[in-house]
Parts: sequence; C-alpha cells; structure tokens
Amino acid sequence: MYAVETFELSKFYSHGRIKALQDFSLQVEKGKIFSLLGPNGAGKTTLIKVLIGIVHQTSGHAKLLNQSINKVSVHKKIGYLAENHRFPEFLSAHQILHYYGKMAGLGPSQLKKQIPALLKTVNLHRWENVKIRKYSKGMMQRLGLAHALLNEPELIFLDEPTDGIDPVGRRQIRDLLKSLRDEGVTIFVNSHLLSEVERMSDEVAILKQGKLIQRGTVEDFISIKEQYQIRLDSADTMQNICNDMKVPIKRENDLFTVSVQDDQQLNRLIDRLRQSKTMILAVIPKKITLEDYFIDIIEDKKGESD
Repeated sequence: MYAVETFELSKFYSHGRIKALQDFSLQVEKGKIFSLLGPNGAGKTTLIKVLIGIVHQTSGHAKLLNQSINKVSVHKKIGYLAENHRFPEFLSAHQILHYYGKMAGLGPSQLKKQIPALLKTVNLHRWENVKIRKYSKGMMQRLGLAHALLNEPELIFLDEPTDGIDPVGRRQIRDLLKSLRDEGVTIFVNSHLLSEVERMSDEVAILKQGKLIQRGTVEDFISIKEQYQIRLDSADTMQNICNDMKVPIKRENDLFTVSVQDDQQLNRLIDRLRQSKTMILAVIPKKITLEDYFIDIIEDKKGESD
C-alpha cells in the first residue's frame, strides 16, 4: 500500500508564469522514511502544501493513505511540521499542545495521556510550563514535532525537522523517527541537512525546478559502481596481481582502490590474493557522500532522468 501517491501533479502561479510543480508523479510506500531533496525554490514545500490541502493543485491529482487529498477525513490521520511554524509566545508547551489538541478533536482523556508522553519524548518535559518566548530555536523545533505527533498520525510531513537542533538533539529525533517507522508510521521529510537524510532515509528523491529528476535508495545514490577499497595486511603482491589482470589501482598506505569490470573480475582478484597467501582485511564498496551526489545532480553533472 502506498501512503502518498501523486499523478502528474502541477501547481502554477502568476497565470502560469511560475511553475512550482510540473507533472509530478510519485509513490511512497507505507511504513517508510522518505526524503525529498532539492535546492531552494525547487517546489518541495509547495508539494507538501498541495498534499495537505493548504493550496490547490493546478492539475493532476493525489492520494494520501489511499484516499483523495480532497477528503477532509484523511487529514485526521496526518501530522505536519511546517518549516517556519509559529505558536503564541505567551503560552507554555503544555498549553499549546492542549489547545491545539482540542482543536484537532482530541478528548480530555487523550490529551491527558498524550501531552506528558510527547513532551518527554521530545525532551521538553522539564520546560512544559515555561512560556515559549524563552525557548531556543531547537526547543521550538522539538515542540513543533510534538505537535505533529499529537493525533497519533499514520503519515507525518516534516519540513526541515532538525533545523536549529544540536547534534545530540538531531540524533534523538532521528532515533524517534526510526522508531515511528518501525511501528508502521510513514514519514515524509523535506530537509537541507543531507547528512541527516543519509543516516535515516529508506528512499530519497531529488526535485529540481518543480520536476522529479532522480529517486532511489541512499545506497543507490552514494555507491560508485564497480569500485572497491581493499585493505590488506601486506601490500607487496597487490600491484603485480592488478597489473597482470589489467585492473586499474590506486594506493594509499595499506588501502587500495580498484576499478573492476564486474563482480566476476572482483572475485577473480580476491581469489588471486588468497592464492598468494595475502590476508584480506576488508573489501568495501567505494562511496561518495549524499551531498556530493546531490550537488552533481543539481549542477547537471550526471544528467537528468526526465
């Protein structure tokens, strides 16, 4: 089952002069952490606003949890953290969750159960009665996340969820999102923090100028095809074997980077090393960072898939 489905979704502004989304089609499986990447102005926030009903699409259609986005009932199953969310500064965290929970239709018993648990989950329980005007940006982000989880949603949209949060806090939120995913919750993330996306996402898509240009797993993006790093306890015979097999090789101390034609050639190389009694300590697929891949895609170094 898909948690999010879009079918040739488009959103134009200024009588069609600004194309925020163009024929955007996407499916996100239920129970996954899905991250949408793109430069500023790519259309990421516009997509979320269309999906949750803040703005209306120009053309195309979409479903959330197998229901049309036009059905009000589906909104009860959704949580949302906006990028620049605002709460009344004269209220405390407990008061905010209480009032917003009542507006969402939660009853007194639900609020009594949910609010303390959520504040503890996002590490705000010691400041629950402090006016939020005294909160740091990171504390405001954690409060926004608690608000997004208040109705126990099946699908959560998070726009820059770790913005302004320190490394320890980012790890706590990352662990929380993974635990929610393991419980079957689908999490749709927009983020500029690519290192965070790399650590937690099951699947990633890249948006450019309103168009979907790449999607896949993080591993698909960061692995360099047919390149491996091999670490040996003795490097004496490695160069000779690679020269004999015509395998390109680069050396850095006891670490060799080889470029093989396919898995069969890699296995033949490993067999030759074993026959020479060389101890193989590690064979590691060569990778780049998600940030490097993203920059290459955006700068058209890898081409576009549309």
